[in-house]
Amino acid sequence: MNKEDTKKEVKLEEEKVKKPGIKIKEAKEKIEIKEEISISEAPLKSEKKFKDIEAVVHIYTSFNNTIVHVTDMSGRTLSKITGGMVTKHSRLKANPTIAMFIAKRIEEQLKELKVNSLYVRIRAKTGNPAPGPGAQALIKSLSRAGFKIINILDTTRYPRGGPKKKGGRRGRRV
Repeated sequence: MNKEDTKKEVKLEEEKVKKPGIKIKEAKEKIEIKEEISISEAPLKSEKKFKDIEAVVHIYTSFNNTIVHVTDMSGRTLSKITGGMVTKHSRLKANPTIAMFIAKRIEEQLKELKVNSLYVRIRAKTGNPAPGPGAQALIKSLSRAGFKIINILDTTRYPRGGPKKKGGRRGRRV
């Protein structure tokens, strides 16, 4: 409603008020109520729906290193960080503490890209029964950073026969 329209309505209401039985205050209240309804019916422009941007976190953990490769859903690389990029001591690359530092760097890069949901793929060395020590610490750090973890999948490869293992007939002796 324009100001001119409201002024016209007020004049009309005042004319009605001059008639016996209607008070001026009641007329003004009716006009105020009409204005409130017209404002509330208009959609708010400030309400925006944020789209969930998803990424895939590929974690490769051996007992010597931790490698994290983050891609978008189509497979394009968003970031790649290894244990060697975080520490200069080679013996610490597969440490859970270093995995937390890796997660911190990934968090910074993904927050810039406005990614908020993650699919996690964990991979260990082929044939190993369990991933290295950094995998759990890394996932925990990412979830604490505020990322929504949708799925965790173990993609460790396992041998299906293949060439003969090294070590001879009696196995490897120490």
